[in-house]
Amino acid sequence: MPHTVRRPVPSRPLATGLLALAAALCLSAPAWASDGHGPAPAAARPAAAKPPAKAAAAEPGKPAATASADPMDALREKLATRLGAVKAPEAPTPYVVRVVSKANAEPAPGTAAAHAEGKADAHGGTPAKVARLRAAKAAAGQVPNPHAAHWSYGGEGGPEQWGQLKPEFATCAKGSRQSPIDIRSGVKVDLEPIQFDYRPSPFGVIDNGHTIQVNVAGGNAIEVQGQRFDLVQFHFHRPSEERINGRQFDMVAHLVHKSPEGRLAVVAVLLDRGGQAQPLIQTVWNNLPLEKGTEVSVRGDIDMNHLLPADRRYFTYMGSLTTPPCSEGVLWLVLQQPVTVAQDQIGVFSKLYPMNARPVQQAAGRLIKQSN
Repeated sequence: MPHTVRRPVPSRPLATGLLALAAALCLSAPAWASDGHGPAPAAARPAAAKPPAKAAAAEPGKPAATASADPMDALREKLATRLGAVKAPEAPTPYVVRVVSKANAEPAPGTAAAHAEGKADAHGGTPAKVARLRAAKAAAGQVPNPHAAHWSYGGEGGPEQWGQLKPEFATCAKGSRQSPIDIRSGVKVDLEPIQFDYRPSPFGVIDNGHTIQVNVAGGNAIEVQGQRFDLVQFHFHRPSEERINGRQFDMVAHLVHKSPEGRLAVVAVLLDRGGQAQPLIQTVWNNLPLEKGTEVSVRGDIDMNHLLPADRRYFTYMGSLTTPPCSEGVLWLVLQQPVTVAQDQIGVFSKLYPMNARPVQQAAGRLIKQSN
């Protein structure tokens, strides 16, 4: 009778392992791993029969081989890489893996993707990471809002910060001829008198959020240094921004004029508390707007001559606007004699603006002239 050769039947644990490995390979492996032509899985071999692994010599320009020279080990590693798999933390061997989505997986070390991501991180992160970081900062209120930059006389938008609030305010911090200043050591010379050409004119009053401003109709002007400047508006500060030999006054009125060429000349009228109410200022106070930003067009005229002192000698120097953008090249004409106002009139303004004066700036060796 013919000789029958019986093949050994694998034990149940070994068969179970083979089935599990075959299923895993069939799910995701390439064609050669699922068509039955690949080499036998290493898991089917008895552990005792596996020879000790030796490190392969590294080829020039290539990394050293892994500790195992088994071809199936290399196949498993390639398969895991294609699946985007990583070794499970609790696994005793590198062949128990967890598959993660390739979209969320970190790029393998040494790959082009990892190099690109590392390069992006060195310059601030990938676009997705930068977007997430900005969103987190915005939620935490750390991203400054460019529309929120607003100057004031105290707090975060105070005078010390004006130069950083907007690029166009940079002169407030970097300018070399800023105003106001403490006027000292004026050179006494025969200055030509300021020729005031003021006449009764229509006007409007507005609270612009920083001061009370009076807009005056055309036809009012001054002539000084051979040039004519038209009056545009005047406004108030408390206390006075200018100081005379260290003395600061209760308030000041700044009369802003502009030449046809665009040059600015500001006449400063110092206001000091006295006995009686000042008529022109009372006219302004009588027409204060009820809301900020709303201009009250007043019936009747205003005569700027009524705000000027009898003695019109003055100090003069080159400076800047005392509010942002702090533009320089402004001709300052500070009248030496103050005008008296009633304490109640100062109190009215103080309720609206207790303090709206920029601190004095460095004179920085500027020439100050004074009328004899």
